Amino acid sequence: MAVRVDLMISLDGFATTTDQTPDNPFGQDWSRLTDAYAATRTFRERVLHDTSGKGTTGIDDDYAKDYFDNIGAEVMGAGKFGLHNFPDDPNWKGWWGDEPPFHCPVFVLTHTPRPSIEMAGGTTFHFLAASPDDALQRATKAADGKDVRIGGGPTMVRDYLKAGLVDRLHVAIVPIVLGRGIRLWDDLRGLEAGYTVRSETAESGTIHLTFQR
Repeated sequence: MAVRVDLMISLDGFATTTDQTPDNPFGQDWSRLTDAYAATRTFRERVLHDTSGKGTTGIDDDYAKDYFDNIGAEVMGAGKFGLHNFPDDPNWKGWWGDEPPFHCPVFVLTHTPRPSIEMAGGTTFHFLAASPDDALQRATKAADGKDVRIGGGPTMVRDYLKAGLVDRLHVAIVPIVLGRGIRLWDDLRGLEAGYTVRSETAESGTIHLTFQR
């Protein structure tokens, strides 16, 4: 069992975007940040349920496959689930449709817990007002020997990194400049100590940086 993080960031270190509008709730920058990942065959199969075989292969797809491999539970922040956007909507079930791509228990950290939501395909969202460590203990138990993914956003990921709770950090550095947002690396000086670090560059120009304890 390992605690894992997979995150996409810009060249200047930002893992969030700031150009959202009511008409475009993700913004144009989000598609720029996720373009290479969303183009992979694995993303098309696992997230879009496209079994046509279309999509890119190669290094980006290898990491996309790894993202889904051996995950038994996930911990995510309220922002990733979308509670910041729909705080008072009791019918909001997240961004991913009727069959989310997680296929495991997902623990959503929030100051306003709500009843659990069971979705198609094995995903159940549980809403916790808990510390990162307490949430990780719950997720570890639910994962039943498989890995736990810390799903983000970047502020929550930093909390887990600062606490020394992450065994493997994979960062996909996308060759774009965002200029603003929430940076992953703030207050993480010396993070590389205690990890073996490697990098490789994909055909898309994305740099895949891995910190392995």
